[in-house]
Amino acid sequence: MTNFTCRKAEPNDTDLILQFITELAEFEKLVHEVKADAATLHKSLFMDPHGPEVLIAEENEKPIGFVLFFHNFSTFLGRKGIYIEDLYIRSEHRGKGYGELLLSQIKELAKERNCGRVEWWVLDWNERAINFYKKMGATPMSDWTVFRLTLS
Repeated sequence: MTNFTCRKAEPNDTDLILQFITELAEFEKLVHEVKADAATLHKSLFMDPHGPEVLIAEENEKPIGFVLFFHNFSTFLGRKGIYIEDLYIRSEHRGKGYGELLLSQIKELAKERNCGRVEWWVLDWNERAINFYKKMGATPMSDWTVFRLTLS
């Protein structure tokens, strides 16, 4: 039987986190958009007290995935929330319930921090993820269009 654990990322996890980001980008066919490097990532994750946070998922003490998230704020709720930028489980470990456990960790953290909601995006073609999120009780926000201003 496998042993799942989830832990807060530490500065020495920077290269691992960058590796997970690259693997996720390859899966999403967006590796050409990855501009992050270890130094920039380390500074953003571990030197900025208001920066994003990372949880590392492990199976038998071996890293198998991660979730990177940060706080946002809902003016309608008058409360902060958690926005998940990336949730990734390596392909050989998918289907074992680890994604559900990792998302449950985020939900519990959001409750502890008195957040009003947890939000994220998913690519339209990723039916497996869409079905997984619906199974977890998430609701697609089809009435909204995502906009982006990219700064150089």
